Amino acid sequence: MAHRSEAQAFGPVPAATPGATIAPDMTPDLPSTRLDLALRDAARRLPGPDARHEAECLLLHALGRDRAWLFAHGDEPLAGSAAAVFEALLARRLAGEPVAYLVGRRGFWTLDLRVSPATLIPRPETERLVELALERLPDGRLLRVADLGTGTGAIALALASERPQAQVLATDTSADALAVARANARDHGIANVAFRQGSWCAPLAGERFDLIASNPPYIAEGDPHLAQGDLRFEPAAALASGADGLEAIRMIVADAPRHLHTGGWLLLEHGWDQGDAVRALLEGAGFADVATATDLEARDRVTLGCFSGPPPASG
Repeated sequence: MAHRSEAQAFGPVPAATPGATIAPDMTPDLPSTRLDLALRDAARRLPGPDARHEAECLLLHALGRDRAWLFAHGDEPLAGSAAAVFEALLARRLAGEPVAYLVGRRGFWTLDLRVSPATLIPRPETERLVELALERLPDGRLLRVADLGTGTGAIALALASERPQAQVLATDTSADALAVARANARDHGIANVAFRQGSWCAPLAGERFDLIASNPPYIAEGDPHLAQGDLRFEPAAALASGADGLEAIRMIVADAPRHLHTGGWLLLEHGWDQGDAVRALLEGAGFADVATATDLEARDRVTLGCFSGPPPASG
């Protein structure tokens, strides 16, 4: 099961209902100010280059409105319960809690996904894995795909949405994460995805696939980055994996040949400095055409290989 952060104890902050009538004595200690000025002040209080964007996300969540509405109503007052909600969200962000957890959503690929402290927050670099997988999944064919450690379902749902004739299996050890992933599938009406609980290849027992993809944990246990920034609040089991960060990747690479058709592909996201090690693991397990692809910042990000078979007996 995924580790839960202390941030969960606070629970989600409910967004104000658009158009709700606010009793004048609900928040007597929070004088009203214009929305645009409240946004400007919040952006000044938040650190980092994304301060303005983060402040806007939190304000929209507090208001229960979209960006177009805010642009058209910037001179209106922020008062009542919305002001209290916004201030509470800012305080939690200033304490380090990720914006995605505060608003309960994060965009990935073409999808707006639910997130929770039970799931890793989807990141743009993982879209590179989706691109590489789609290049190896011809459209219009009946293919089987597995996403190991699905979390929010980001990879599985992106692939399933782009390849509607494929059958995608998404797995995770965390029941809470799978509940989020199932909700995301329902939200987007994606029906060609199934979900199973279990560790890495274990839920694939007796089955073979055309492609297996995974964004497993790959940070070394004890890495100081785990105690910094947003990572402090994300599930430890989805981030760290052994002394060198490669424990989960080793298990996946060792078991994947039992679950791939001959000519099937394994794609793994990993850290910027792990390309050499992951290529060596794939080559040692009998994969061919092993290569590492970089992300938009030219850092090693995804290593992939084609299983040349014949596949060993499934387990």
